[in-house]
Amino acid sequence: MSESDSSYHARITHSLSDVPAADWDACAGTDNPFLTHAFLSALEESGCVSPETGWQPFHILLSDEDGRLQGASPLYLKNHSFGEYVFDWGWADAYERAGGQYYPKLQCGVPFTPVTGPRLLTATAEQPRYAQRLLISALSSVAEQTGVSSLHVTFPPHDEWEALTSAGFLARTGQQYHWYNQGYADFDDFLESLSSRKRKNIRKERARVRESDITLSTLTGDDLRSEHWEAFHRFYMNTTDRKWGQAYLSLEFFLQLSESMSNRIVLVLAYQDDEPVAGALNLRSDDCLYGRNWGCAADFRFLHFEACYYQAIDYAIANGLARVEAGAQGEHKIQRGYLPVETYSAHLIRDPALHDAVENYLRREREMVRHTIDQLQLESPYRKV
Repeated sequence: MSESDSSYHARITHSLSDVPAADWDACAGTDNPFLTHAFLSALEESGCVSPETGWQPFHILLSDEDGRLQGASPLYLKNHSFGEYVFDWGWADAYERAGGQYYPKLQCGVPFTPVTGPRLLTATAEQPRYAQRLLISALSSVAEQTGVSSLHVTFPPHDEWEALTSAGFLARTGQQYHWYNQGYADFDDFLESLSSRKRKNIRKERARVRESDITLSTLTGDDLRSEHWEAFHRFYMNTTDRKWGQAYLSLEFFLQLSESMSNRIVLVLAYQDDEPVAGALNLRSDDCLYGRNWGCAADFRFLHFEACYYQAIDYAIANGLARVEAGAQGEHKIQRGYLPVETYSAHLIRDPALHDAVENYLRREREMVRHTIDQLQLESPYRKV
């Protein structure tokens, strides 16, 4: 098929139930759990993602002349900026104070999930780069036809980010903290790679958790039961209410996720006197463990570090995973072995004046992010070789 061939057709669907799971997953072409039909469908079918919650599905489907799905993009029409982890509240405020209407906007990504992964799903396309360009063109067309102020592609991989910015999207960077497995035999082997002071600190923190009579259990697959999810959801709601004030995910979502993709779930539960008191939810691919949600019934010193960071490293080493992605925020992660990495987003701003203002801001922000990462790298806990 040549680039002048118009045999591909793009359309919008407002529900993933309209798309066969095998077709969507073939387009995704990745074992990233958050891009699977099962994960995205669980968000929709549980009601966590819906017009009522401000996340109306607007997925782009790219089909060939025989009706076969050749590409897709997870897309949502939004009337707020919650649950994105790439913050544009300042842009919205400035635009509306100037007399514009920032919402609704379009969001291309995975709701409530700051995890890098493909956004231009073209694995089944005969010419993936051409299909990628068609998806970018379709994204721009949908933004124009719906009359939204902007379209935001969050947490794409670097190659897609470059393709988007080459097509006129504005380039933005951010940072997260990831741990990398250097072929460690076990957790002690990992500790030996750290400076003496950091190594002693981690051992002290883990000992304090044990001294609190807390035990931890890592559950996956058939070990997961409804009572585990009920406890975890209770912790999740408690912590969300205390810290952020808005819970995005429901018990129904967790139960459906467990039913459809339990082999991708790694749930760490902490017990005291045989009663669950905290939990950390992770999802995994073939080479990565993704830390997602945490909740606790009360404050237990160092338990958050143990359940979210150390247990994740333990699991990654035991299962031969290459890395753990612990998400954004928290320089405290550095001394526990998680180093800063750059993340990406791309933004289509339709109003010329807002476009220019955001472009100038992002140019300075990218420089600041790069400088911050360089400085944080100097705080690496690893022994100098």
